[in-house]
Amino acid sequence: MLFAQGWVFIRGVPAMKFLPPEGPVEIAFAGRSNVGKSSLINAIIGQKGLARTSNTPGRTQELNYFVPDGHSGEDGDLPPLAVVDMPGYGFAEAPKEQVDAWTRLVFDYLRGRTTLKRVYLLIDARHGVKKNDAEVLDLLDRAAVSYQIVLTKIDKIKPAGVPRLIEETAQAIRKRAAAYPEILATSSEKGGGLDELRAAIAQLLEEQRK
Repeated sequence: MLFAQGWVFIRGVPAMKFLPPEGPVEIAFAGRSNVGKSSLINAIIGQKGLARTSNTPGRTQELNYFVPDGHSGEDGDLPPLAVVDMPGYGFAEAPKEQVDAWTRLVFDYLRGRTTLKRVYLLIDARHGVKKNDAEVLDLLDRAAVSYQIVLTKIDKIKPAGVPRLIEETAQAIRKRAAAYPEILATSSEKGGGLDELRAAIAQLLEEQRK
């Protein structure tokens, strides 16, 4: 199994010229800076300290690349899959220049990376789709990149509220052409929905092989 083996960090990418060679399928995780992105990546891969979690919002300012151990990510040693942790957005303390640089890097990556096959956009179950999430959905639609909504922290809301939240989120993206229709609901802390997310990634890889 892809996620049963060890994974390693190979590089942080502050600008497009530092991207690794194109080759393997890439999936990227995006979301607000406090949505639990690093925790979710660590949970699906099964390594606690792989993606850096921080109490300081906005710590990740690069595209961080992770691959299965044993692959360097360089030409001739390409892995079957690369996971990209994208910089978090929506933190109030960031100066405008930093936000502009984030937007440029992310949009250039989304628009220009042919091996990027899906973005998993994380939405905090306690808050739903907020204004800055909707702006990123617009960015993804403009870049014409396939994306799927992943609700995080579902253990923090009442179980009875989960189906309603899934339906409301599905309604919010229904008319967006690049959105994958199925909404995934996860909890990094309790393990809920992680198998479904891994299965979705495995299915995507299978589709790319055909």
